[in-house]
Amino acid sequence: MLRFLTAGESHGAALVVVLDGLPAGVRVSPEELDRDLQRRQLGYGRGSRMEIERDRAEVLSGLRHGETLGSPVTVLIRNRDASNWGRVMDPWGEPPPGAQAVTCPRPGHADLAGAQKFGHVDLRNVLERASARETAARVAASSLAKAFLRQLGIGIGSHVLSIGGRGVELQAGASSGGGPPAVPLTAAGLADWQEEVDASPVRCPSAAASKRMVEAIDEARAAGHSLGGVFEVLAVGQPPGLGSHVQWDLRLDARLAAALMSIPGIKGVEFGLGFALAALPGSAAHDEIAMDVHGKGPRRLSNRAGGLEGGMTNGEPLLACCCMKPIATQARPLRTVDLATREAAPAHRERADVCAVPSAAVAGEAAVALTLADAVLTKFGGDSLEDIRCSLTCYARRLGGAWR
Repeated sequence: MLRFLTAGESHGAALVVVLDGLPAGVRVSPEELDRDLQRRQLGYGRGSRMEIERDRAEVLSGLRHGETLGSPVTVLIRNRDASNWGRVMDPWGEPPPGAQAVTCPRPGHADLAGAQKFGHVDLRNVLERASARETAARVAASSLAKAFLRQLGIGIGSHVLSIGGRGVELQAGASSGGGPPAVPLTAAGLADWQEEVDASPVRCPSAAASKRMVEAIDEARAAGHSLGGVFEVLAVGQPPGLGSHVQWDLRLDARLAAALMSIPGIKGVEFGLGFALAALPGSAAHDEIAMDVHGKGPRRLSNRAGGLEGGMTNGEPLLACCCMKPIATQARPLRTVDLATREAAPAHRERADVCAVPSAAVAGEAAVALTLADAVLTKFGGDSLEDIRCSLTCYARRLGGAWR
């Protein structure tokens, strides 16, 4: 079982994540951890906070000489901006002179519901932890999970499909968001494709679509708006049978949806053709099966299900599309109520991005990686990477060959 907890506030001293259950023998480099943290910070439309932070992972436990020990891994990510908020976020003492409580909740944010739930007067007690800054800790943990999966031949990537309604033009028969031009079928192929994606300012492999998205962000910035969008996370190389149909909470599609929906701002998740399936007859909705020409057993002739059937992986690429709403903080604040005066007021303005969809896609990779890694450990067990490889090899042999 793979489990993790994160801690820390957006402007506190640091973020911390403890990842428990990762097997021994997984090779990891500091460059791998930092690369994903840096990818999470990039993307056209990010705000000034990203000019301050230079996220780096400090591993405090669970690794020795670049290899996991099987014990909990603890990673710390310092907030460089914390020096500007020292007295405001001080765990001890009194608020600094002149510091004002945040009392005007933002529509679309956790501010008001969180204050009502916990009885807070100052909304900063809510917004600091509710901030999407927390996803940096999950991304750090997922770098370890990705290393584990990659050493089993499983790769995970993402790309942005649209921002503000502009982006990739959908093609008939494609996945819910259109999918990448050609889904790579191996972890190595996906890694090469991901480099092309990350070279785009909005993390989209289509130059034309990237241009449309950048224009949408520029227009929104000029108008004082924020924008949401749609991104797709994909995984390749995973065996069929991860997850289970026997209990509701073991169904992998449900677990993946929950993990993806836990990312701040995500309001919808679909797999494969997703909502489009509701308008299709069964003959056009399901993936027919035939024997693989290379003798590797039965295979689907299409991937409308997005790699998931009956709560389990089916050996095809996993395709998950996520819808992200516009960021709650607006340059031109929306109307709200001041909780201190009970009068109408403009919403609180916290430093924020115009668009964070490219960053959210990296957080989406993290959600999928951590969930898939746990599913692999549940299916194949073992306290070391070598034990799991042996179990995976036996499973492949029983199925009559590799799935990719």
